[in-house]
Amino acid sequence: MPGEWSREAVLSGGEPGVVDSSVAHCARVYDYWLGGKDNFALDRAAGEQAKKAFPGIVVSARANRGFLARAVRFLAGEVGIRQFLDIGTGIPTRDNTHEIAQRAAPQSRVVYADNDPIVLTHARALLASGPEGTIDYLDADLRDPRKILDAAGLLLDVRRPVAVLLMAVLQHIDDADDPYAIVGTLMAALPRGSYLALSHPASDISARSVAKMADVLSSVLAEQITFRDRTAVARFFQGMELLDPGIVRASQWRPATGIMAAGPAAIWAGLARKT
Repeated sequence: MPGEWSREAVLSGGEPGVVDSSVAHCARVYDYWLGGKDNFALDRAAGEQAKKAFPGIVVSARANRGFLARAVRFLAGEVGIRQFLDIGTGIPTRDNTHEIAQRAAPQSRVVYADNDPIVLTHARALLASGPEGTIDYLDADLRDPRKILDAAGLLLDVRRPVAVLLMAVLQHIDDADDPYAIVGTLMAALPRGSYLALSHPASDISARSVAKMADVLSSVLAEQITFRDRTAVARFFQGMELLDPGIVRASQWRPATGIMAAGPAAIWAGLARKT
């Protein structure tokens, strides 16, 4: 199809990776919801099916992106964090983590991690867009947190505070793979003063429509998804100090305007400090 990629993607290690355009993929559907162009026809069709089930999904996706921007801006600009580990980063768009962080503090270092070949095709341009030696990209799966930590340690000093960003990614880890243990492993390896910024699609906001959307996505995506309620999301922050305003809709986490806060985002978000 014109304007779409071939099946070969170049991985960071120089090896070819398969890009399967025969099935919708969440990162590409998300890119479509954000108004991006890095998606296939099947991704757009899946995105439209999800919108019919839950019309608020586009608002939720964009609220999630806004939460990322505000959290990183706060961490780099007000808290003084200079190291970021962004896992499940997805397809790059405007105001990526390193751009926001380095705008506030040019010396900030950012490691991205994802396991999607489509995302990997963008890694070279992403790495070239910041100061040399301050950005890295890992081909890694969130289910292997030790691999991520070991590889991230080549750029980040894990003896000093790091902000871990898990933005709308944990829904791809079902309960059988114990997502709480994964997050616990990541945070246990980092020192006090580190932060966890996390967002997660909600099962208890517009519950009926969201459940219908989840069924639609699970039937058409390459990945299965697990939406969780606020109580389940709160467990990810266990043992850490939640910053105000706590766990709220992504649109309500320190919004710039009242109009922004009023957005009907069906996604929980929070930021916590390891003490």
